[in-house]
Amino acid sequence: MTDMNDTTKQTVMDIAMNLHRIGGWVADDFKKNEKKIYIFIKNTDEYITTIQNLGDKFKPTWSNFINVYPNFKNDPRNNAENLMTWGNILTHRSKFL
Repeated sequence: MTDMNDTTKQTVMDIAMNLHRIGGWVADDFKKNEKKIYIFIKNTDEYITTIQNLGDKFKPTWSNFINVYPNFKNDPRNNAENLMTWGNILTHRSKFL
């Protein structure tokens, strides 16, 4: 693996971890955790902008995620399970990076 691939994989793992955290906080108590939820959404958005050099095996997963993520971040209160599921998907599929 090259350094660029390692960096991309680490960033995807950071995104996955953020999705898990956000989903957990939403499920636990949205109102109580609202401030940090939106901080982590902003952080995740910044990570997403840095993603590049995706392998062909990972591209379909990433494309699907990018298509659904705006709905999750715009309405996190109703997407706790989806956020955590995508955290799992990205974690498991990152092996293709």
